Amino acid sequence: MQSIMLKAKLHRARVTHSVLDYEGSCAIDGDLLDLAGIHEYEQIQIYNVTNGERFTTYAIRAENGSRMISVNGAAAHKAAEGDIVIICAYAQYSAAELLNYKPRMVYCGEGNVVTHTTNAIPVQVA
Repeated sequence: MQSIMLKAKLHRARVTHSVLDYEGSCAIDGDLLDLAGIHEYEQIQIYNVTNGERFTTYAIRAENGSRMISVNGAAAHKAAEGDIVIICAYAQYSAAELLNYKPRMVYCGEGNVVTHTTNAIPVQVA
């Protein structure tokens, strides 16, 4: 049996560019891609915290150290500069792979500076 699991997450990144007239994709600072383990051209889900939009696109590499998150093409209708987004990648894992499974989660602060990383989300309490 295969399970689809969260592979990587960039949490609360801020959109720096929204470019309608660009080939569709999401350009992400190369350092952030590497830290999260998201590959160029990998399918990603973007959850817009600011306006509630959720959409699928693929990641492309932006300049290392640029702190860029650029939502491009048709997706630019779903995210504006300044919006806060969560960017996730998922992968399929076998039962054996799940024994050592840990997602990579990168938390962003002001200016898309990494505040911390983790591989677990705290248990939500009532």
